Amino acid sequence: MTKVYNFSAGPAVLPHEVLAEAQSELLDWHGSGMSVMEMSHRGKEFMSIIHEAEQDLRSLMNIPSNYKVLFLQGGASQQFCMVPLNLAGPAASIDVVNTGHWSKLTMKEARRYTHVNMVASSEDRNFSYVPDPSTWHRDPQAAYLHYTSNETIGGLQFPDVPDSEVPLVCDMSSDFLSREVDVSKFGLIYAGAQKNIGPSGLTLVVVREDLLGHARPETPTMLNYQVHADADSMYNTPSTFPIYIAGLVFKWLKERGGIKGVAARNTEKAGLLYHAIDSSEGFYYSHVEKPFRSQMNVVFRLRDDALEDSFLSEARKNGLIQLKGHRSFGGLRASIYNAMPIEGVKALVHFMQDFARQHH
Repeated sequence: MTKVYNFSAGPAVLPHEVLAEAQSELLDWHGSGMSVMEMSHRGKEFMSIIHEAEQDLRSLMNIPSNYKVLFLQGGASQQFCMVPLNLAGPAASIDVVNTGHWSKLTMKEARRYTHVNMVASSEDRNFSYVPDPSTWHRDPQAAYLHYTSNETIGGLQFPDVPDSEVPLVCDMSSDFLSREVDVSKFGLIYAGAQKNIGPSGLTLVVVREDLLGHARPETPTMLNYQVHADADSMYNTPSTFPIYIAGLVFKWLKERGGIKGVAARNTEKAGLLYHAIDSSEGFYYSHVEKPFRSQMNVVFRLRDDALEDSFLSEARKNGLIQLKGHRSFGGLRASIYNAMPIEGVKALVHFMQDFARQHH
């Protein structure tokens, strides 16, 4: 098997142990004679898988009992319409913090259904910082306040959970389960699976129960949170195999010290990589201000852009793949999610140092 370290932003690297377990169970799950991909989603076998996955997630995140966990489809992008349809009436207004590409798409879609009040933006400095919450122009009557905790493309991350008097909604797709958060501070959290949870095709929503049941009459049935909550995520056929993998990932996390344990490893990995960038005497540089640098997506550039293709080509020869930045942003990007081993980060740092010495 070819040995590589995959720094893709998503679909992203999965834990080797999880993939190996899934491989061993692929043809016959726990003596059932069936693959998970062949099971009825309403059969006792799959019902045990989804129930256990939810309980493990609740344990990992200390999710209060008055929150529903929904296993949905459509990706985080579908939540850009689903949230306002369920939480904001047509005469309502929502507050949004604009910190990058995904925040902008959130606002663009939400404007189709409700008024959007951009409380703050860091676009004036190319999304290199999180605006000071004390300067946000909030609407005290807003249906909710939305922010993107980690901007995957620009490499910007909120260092803390902002305070809010109105329900707080967070797109947590690219740093879900990477650090401890107090779920009780949120009205709703959503996350696409393909970063820290499992394969693409699954979207997780954690929503406070009092926010359910307020969808607009014209809301499509499949976009109504209450419908999915009442059916325990079984209103339609769910993404069975991604849910199974997510359950294995949750157990993998629990065996490694839970979120507290993985957060410490994430801090160490990011520290190694940013140190390599900052100590390169400008050969590499990050545009993001230090307090707001992402621990999940390390976005950086070369002093000489003309060397990028050579960097990517040489990195691939060294088993370091998927390091090209997003097409809308350029540069380089190393996504170091929970499943990226520290050995992969060390290998990248060593390569970066060698490349810099050769091309200084």
